[in-house]
Amino acid sequence: MKICLNKITSAHPDCKHIKRLYNSAFPSEERAPFRVLANRSVKDCVDFLSIHSGDEFIGFAYVVNYNDLSYLFYFAVEEKYRGMGFGSDVLKALKQRYSDRRLFLAIETLDENADNYDMRVRRKNFYMRNGFEDLKSKIREGSMYYSALGIGGDIGDEEFRLLMNNYLGKFLSLFVKTGMYKEN
Repeated sequence: MKICLNKITSAHPDCKHIKRLYNSAFPSEERAPFRVLANRSVKDCVDFLSIHSGDEFIGFAYVVNYNDLSYLFYFAVEEKYRGMGFGSDVLKALKQRYSDRRLFLAIETLDENADNYDMRVRRKNFYMRNGFEDLKSKIREGSMYYSALGIGGDIGDEEFRLLMNNYLGKFLSLFVKTGMYKEN
């Protein structure tokens, strides 16, 4: 499968497909307002990527960059293409695109009491099979806490703070609490 990653802005025709997928793939408590993501897509530090295989829209990735860090903030594959190897192929393309950087992401913590515990385990195993390692860190975004997985090395708390402040800007940084914390 040939995967194409196309950098777009909110004016791109794929944006309507991405918004629909975004709203269906992520729980409301994990979603930033889509207009904030779209508005920030014009920043140099953002790669808003529409993903295609041939003429088919497969999914999207939203990556925030700072220095040698690339934070895979959102990544989703259309439901009809899940379980067919597209996700692994996209991650391979992303790892190649960001090969000279530390690429990392946040996933739901493995809470055995969570309603979707089995899905959380499958998601973590998917990323681990695709070369990501457990960074033994928690990421805070607003009121949510996640586990950090990455490739290329550890991420420091201060580096993460600088990445998020650069992305959010001075105003939003006052309202959106973020952080990265080493697990005990």
